Amino acid sequence: MAELFKLLKDGNKPSLMAAFVNAFLGIIKGAAFFFTGNVAMFAEMMHSLGDAANQFFVYIGSALSKKAPTKKFPGGFGRIVNLVCLFAVIIVAILSYETIKEGWHHFIHPAGESSGVLIALGVLLIGIVLEGTVLAKAAVEVLHEAGQEKAGITSIIKAFPFLNRAKPATKLVFMEDLVATSGNILAFAAIVIAYFTGWGRIEGLVSMIIGAMMFYVVGKVFLDNARGVIGETDEEMLNHIAHLVMDDPNIKDIVRLEVIKEGEFLHVELVAEADPHLSLAFLDDVRDHLTEVILSQKGVSKVAILFDEDDGKTNWVHVGERPNNTI
Repeated sequence: MAELFKLLKDGNKPSLMAAFVNAFLGIIKGAAFFFTGNVAMFAEMMHSLGDAANQFFVYIGSALSKKAPTKKFPGGFGRIVNLVCLFAVIIVAILSYETIKEGWHHFIHPAGESSGVLIALGVLLIGIVLEGTVLAKAAVEVLHEAGQEKAGITSIIKAFPFLNRAKPATKLVFMEDLVATSGNILAFAAIVIAYFTGWGRIEGLVSMIIGAMMFYVVGKVFLDNARGVIGETDEEMLNHIAHLVMDDPNIKDIVRLEVIKEGEFLHVELVAEADPHLSLAFLDDVRDHLTEVILSQKGVSKVAILFDEDDGKTNWVHVGERPNNTI
């Protein structure tokens, strides 16, 4: 039990914060839908509840993925976070379907004028503020994990190019809260337009748009984490580590280099060629030095290095490019 609490303490904080915020918003949006009957509010309730469940699962997965390797699982548990994300998107997919179905029904058969417009708008305004706050914090975390400086109110915009360098959990929180904030704004606009124009179908239309945005997140998260479960190479870090290895004067060539994403971490396997006249003791010092250098790189948690004697040929033609005999 103590180990479990220790792991939970190290879980992804942005996802836990987002889970609590979305659970709270889901409850108050559900209450607002009950009193107003507004279908846009129903869509936002489903969206918030889906995000809350998803982000809570991601927090648990990110915590469990940090469990130390065992004899039975020497590779560690890093991919648990990817497995959990795959499970979580099933929930969001179901809620997305229900949201679109309800929106379509309301679009074809619009109800009369919704009551409690001010209640609905007030709840959505709270949602915009809270979701926007979580989105901003997630953007700062994305920049931090990418080794970039936060940029104040422009952090959200600046975070987009660095999303692929963020941890899976942080990336998911950013994407979901970006859609959630946009959904709140759309629902707010739909209620205002319906109130002043009497065109009630817009609430059903916006509900379908919100459901479609949720499906986009489902698809994106599914593909990203499916690659993570299979074992995806971090090409950018592979190129970087190849430069570091080839900069060592004792390394003549790279036979094989793999940088595999294991959840939030990177595992590196290197087979390098060295001068056959070097002693084992010296090569052991070279291995220790390279291991220290590679482990100091962001996200790298495990390094395995083997040496082969130099065959006089260069397979790693361009630093950072995979050799032809690499599987």
